Amino acid sequence: MGFVTDQERALADLLVSVMHAREQEGARISRILHDEVGQVLSAAGLQLDLLRMDLDDNVGASPARITEIQKVLEQAVAQVRDLSYELNPSVVERTGLQFALDRLIGRHRKTFAGSIRLLFDPSVRVELERATALFKIAEQALENVVQHSQATQVEVLVKSSKQGATLEVRDNGAGFAAGQPPGLGIQMMRYHAAKTGLRFSIASEPERGTIVRAICRALKPFSGSIAVGTPEGTPRIED
Repeated sequence: MGFVTDQERALADLLVSVMHAREQEGARISRILHDEVGQVLSAAGLQLDLLRMDLDDNVGASPARITEIQKVLEQAVAQVRDLSYELNPSVVERTGLQFALDRLIGRHRKTFAGSIRLLFDPSVRVELERATALFKIAEQALENVVQHSQATQVEVLVKSSKQGATLEVRDNGAGFAAGQPPGLGIQMMRYHAAKTGLRFSIASEPERGTIVRAICRALKPFSGSIAVGTPEGTPRIED
């Protein structure tokens, strides 16, 4: 590996600053959506519910019309909650790595023409800081796949291996040639890995897809506050 130039270091610092500012702004908007917009919509729905009960004994279409308005408000509340969730940078801390990845993939399924699936080994335990880094790497990898790869199949795997807890994002897309200058997304994935001591690599060939891999080589002892919980029935992934 070569030395990092002053220009590369300055670019990395700039990227970090931009990402930090974006996360802070996302957290602020998330709080507004959850604490203000969501509460106003919920209060409006409650007032409509009270009004509907007052009108139940009256003849006419008013109660039915109010019920329809309530359904629209309920949809708006659900959408606000989803957006608040997606913008919150502490999503892994609040919900765990598996659930955060599941929601991330669900969001991409709405716009991605191919198939995306998540395989999560229930034996995996990752401390919070590294779990957050794994999520951000997966998030950026999926963005790259959806926008640039022309893939039709994507797999996100979180598994236990001899090397440690491992994240892999695999696609069957266009890939890229060795030596091609890394784009912004790859640089940000490398940053998140380096910041938390993850072993990071990308394997890709033209027309044969890409594998993004991040490995936690040494984990701290497990504690309930940082466990990544998984429901029963989740498939175990073997090496």
